[in-house]
Amino acid sequence: MSAAAVPAAGWSTRPEALLVLADGEVFEGEAVGAVAPGGLATGELVFNTVLSGYQEVITDPSYAGQVVAFTYPHIGNYGVTPDDDEAPRPWCRGIVVRDLASRPSSWRATGSLDDFLVRHGVPGIAGVDTRRLTRHLRDAGAMGCAFGSADEATLRAAASDEPGTTGQDLVSAVTVAAPYERGHGPLRIVAYDFGVKETMLRQLDDMAVVTVVPADFAADDALGLRPDGVFLSNGPGDPAALATQAGIVADLLGTVPVFGICLGHQLLGIALGATTRKLPFGHHGGNHPVRRLATGKVEITSQNHNYALAASSIPATGPCAAEVTHVNLNDGVVEGIRCIGVPAFGVQYHPEAGPGPHDARYLFEELRQMLARARV
Repeated sequence: MSAAAVPAAGWSTRPEALLVLADGEVFEGEAVGAVAPGGLATGELVFNTVLSGYQEVITDPSYAGQVVAFTYPHIGNYGVTPDDDEAPRPWCRGIVVRDLASRPSSWRATGSLDDFLVRHGVPGIAGVDTRRLTRHLRDAGAMGCAFGSADEATLRAAASDEPGTTGQDLVSAVTVAAPYERGHGPLRIVAYDFGVKETMLRQLDDMAVVTVVPADFAADDALGLRPDGVFLSNGPGDPAALATQAGIVADLLGTVPVFGICLGHQLLGIALGATTRKLPFGHHGGNHPVRRLATGKVEITSQNHNYALAASSIPATGPCAAEVTHVNLNDGVVEGIRCIGVPAFGVQYHPEAGPGPHDARYLFEELRQMLARARV
């Protein structure tokens, strides 16, 4: 290479790329991570406000079908490690960042985030004005997008055609293919994998032998395992598209104690007769304040969801009666419910908090106590 062909210090050699939103907004950047087929990747664009824990976010199956824009400007600075994976592979369609660190600095790191994205086939775009992007999504809401090195006209057409997650069953793509067992505690739990995170299962391991089952595992088969309780995991997509799973939960209620997190919480609500609604831009981050109504205490929580239970649809009387236990202080969204007549409860946020604060870890102790009481 001649001296004239050597890039000046600090210049990027990454290919130029564009991010185009379904409403026509365009953002310039550089292609990072894996090369998208045809220079084009699409998905429903959402933003996440975590300051750290980017690897846990990227490997969270709840992001299936979505492109994640990180609001924090520096991503990848401490690299990656297998210990932080929430699933064997990422399920998101891609990532958007302001600055992707090329040289990670951490004793735990086994590689860079860019190499991790390449290895798992996840495309990304860096150099984007994520502050402007986030402000736009807050005003316009989550929407379809396309990004890559393809020409702008191609990206515009692809962004316009992106269907997003509304009405989509994405759980069937991320759930486990067959039951498997883990854990070593004295209780027995059947955990429905709608896109379960590794950190959730770690919380269950100490209290029970856990049988992780596919999302469509029949209620009779689950009860045939003689569990002390059933756990309903997080997962991606539109809960209204999961009639089969909601029916399974309905069949379990009143027969065995049930605890649901995120999508599991939504399916619990649907099984009781409630409905869900899609939030404008969802809750994605590690700093959401939630009030616990029983005590008035405020918890700082980790959240990742685009849908929520409609408060007015939660039955307050009758055999399926439930009460709201937690609310989001930012926008009043229902963050927790508890059944009145049967042992079952759920929370919209993530008490396992990977990544995030541990204010809500007490919920796993409440689960343990509920299962122990039912066992007597």
